[in-house]
Amino acid sequence: MEESYVLHLRQQYQTFQDLYLCYCGYARCKPLHSYGPAVRPNYLLHYIIEGRGIFQINGATYALGAGEGFLIEPNKQTFYQADAQEPWSYLWIGFDGSSAESCLRIIGLDSERLIFRCRDERGRLKELVEEMLCHNNMNAQTDFILQSLLCAFFAQLLEGMDSKYNRLSQTDRENLYVHKAVEFIRNNYADGITVNDVARYVALHRSYLFALFQKVLHMSPQEYLTLFRLTRAKEELTLTDAPVSAIALNCGYQDPQVFTKAFKNKFGITPLKYRKSDREKAKRSLEHLPGAAEAGEDNPAEAAPQAGLPPE
Repeated sequence: MEESYVLHLRQQYQTFQDLYLCYCGYARCKPLHSYGPAVRPNYLLHYIIEGRGIFQINGATYALGAGEGFLIEPNKQTFYQADAQEPWSYLWIGFDGSSAESCLRIIGLDSERLIFRCRDERGRLKELVEEMLCHNNMNAQTDFILQSLLCAFFAQLLEGMDSKYNRLSQTDRENLYVHKAVEFIRNNYADGITVNDVARYVALHRSYLFALFQKVLHMSPQEYLTLFRLTRAKEELTLTDAPVSAIALNCGYQDPQVFTKAFKNKFGITPLKYRKSDREKAKRSLEHLPGAAEAGEDNPAEAAPQAGLPPE
């Protein structure tokens, strides 16, 4: 179910033929509310105001969030669904006309680029749709008003479009999502973040984020987060004398026992044993450095404190 506001227009009342509004609306969706699989007879643009969801077409699944949108072309089967935890609210405009395709290309959308990102901090797109909803009298004056609002909607889209993002291929977008997720992990791993926090930051469904990590990095987001934390822990064990409990906390583990168990599962040794082993290896390496023994033999004063003087 959804809470929605919709305006449907009858085509016989259309004054314009090159570009005209067919319907428009706004909806606040319930968790997992979906539409489709379905085919539309005209073009349909959705813009997400808040929340998240998925859009499916031609076997591909796009996880989208606030500030993003998707284009549905005529006679193409699609499916879209609101997220279970953060269901989206979106607005939409259905339109058609002989110039509809060329207008879409002007703002950077076509059959190869159905997903877009648009900045709309002032909420102008929603305001335009709300104004459209107020004009439900079928007459020539209304047609002119709706035509101006439709053009204003396209102009607002063009102004807010993230052209660099919208030109990216699907593979490049996937890599960009993973890069952003990895950057978030590197900057926040010490704060006890979870995979849900990462997914929320990049505005992706958790299952889709999992699929992207497997495809790009060949590991799950949880595996990457754990590996990054434990790698940082190894560095602290090597370079500092901090207690294990402090290192655990520094690496995002609230419970030192959970940290110790994770460390041993990954490296086959406890943190304390790793520190001891690592320092013994470092000591043996120093002892075998060229010239280490000769320095003591040639200059006994450097090898041991002088008699009668306390060691420094």
